[in-house]
Amino acid sequence: MTTTDRARLDGYFRRVVERFPSRVPAASLVITHLLPERPAFLDALTQLARVAAVLPKPKSQVPEVVDEVRRQYRVDQLDRDQFADPGQALDYLEGTVPGEDLVLLDIGGYFAPSLDVLAGKFSGRILGVVEDTENGHRRYQSLATLPCPVYSVARSPLKECEDHLVGHSVVFSTEALLRAHGSVLTNRDACVIGYGKIGRSIARALHHRDVRVTVYDNDPVKQVQAHAHGFRVSARCSDALRGADLVMCATGNLALRRAVFGALHNGAYVASVTSSDDELELASLEGAYRRTPLPHGTTRFATADHHFDVLNDGNAVNFLHGAEVGSYIHLVQAEILAAVSLIAAEQPPGLHEVSAEARHTIASIWLDRFSR
Repeated sequence: MTTTDRARLDGYFRRVVERFPSRVPAASLVITHLLPERPAFLDALTQLARVAAVLPKPKSQVPEVVDEVRRQYRVDQLDRDQFADPGQALDYLEGTVPGEDLVLLDIGGYFAPSLDVLAGKFSGRILGVVEDTENGHRRYQSLATLPCPVYSVARSPLKECEDHLVGHSVVFSTEALLRAHGSVLTNRDACVIGYGKIGRSIARALHHRDVRVTVYDNDPVKQVQAHAHGFRVSARCSDALRGADLVMCATGNLALRRAVFGALHNGAYVASVTSSDDELELASLEGAYRRTPLPHGTTRFATADHHFDVLNDGNAVNFLHGAEVGSYIHLVQAEILAAVSLIAAEQPPGLHEVSAEARHTIASIWLDRFSR
């Protein structure tokens, strides 16, 4: 990021923080991607809720950015198993921010399994959670009760801009990897699993590259939408897979489970938009398929008569090329800051969204800073 770009971004976040100021002193624990624009976001966040520790997603961190962030903030290793265990999660909080008012910033529902215990036993006070992703939104939504406010930006209209561009970046990276393996994207048969905002963008981007697309989604409404948009649809995942030599997984909810791997077209490429643990049940293949590392971060899974190649080891393919979505990412980051401000004002427990008025304010600030 150039000095000019950083100055523009700092000015943008300054206006956002002025519009959504901190209500009470609080600390924050931040699960995040550590990409080049993230230090500016952390610097803005710490004005609202002091950044006590940063927990970078392991598959989406740039070493130079990690070093930069580490010079200013505590950086700890992110371990899903640690936060899935209420005792370990509580120990971490007590060792990091004992007795403080605390906001948890999440990407993927890491805090969800332990949230009830943390809210009840932490020596400080859990003011609330801000969740960024659809799969994380679902994890919090599935809890029987929420002991604190959980703000989700996953379904925000402001995130649609980012999700649209994420789909394009996923297709760009997939095409780059196929070319690195001596293949091309054009004229393939592809299956897109999941027809949410990102899956829809992937399907359209593939179509524009002369790829024949079949969509599978377990929601019949999404199937109807895909059909109306001109794509072939399949009522069964296994049927959609059999004719596809490229499979794009965009559900965040185990698109490929053990039972359907055998239906993959022989020699198919498999790509994901999120971490492999969330999208592909690869661990279930242990003992049944041999794993062979291939160049460019690809893994081949093979039996005597069947094989398929998983791009980027099953993790989000677009992070191989920076997952760049331009300045649109700052819309969602600003909404996260607004949510932190609202949480500090002591909202009631439950699942919340930022108001339409707040989103309009953020969009106006963004237009003034980035579209001129």
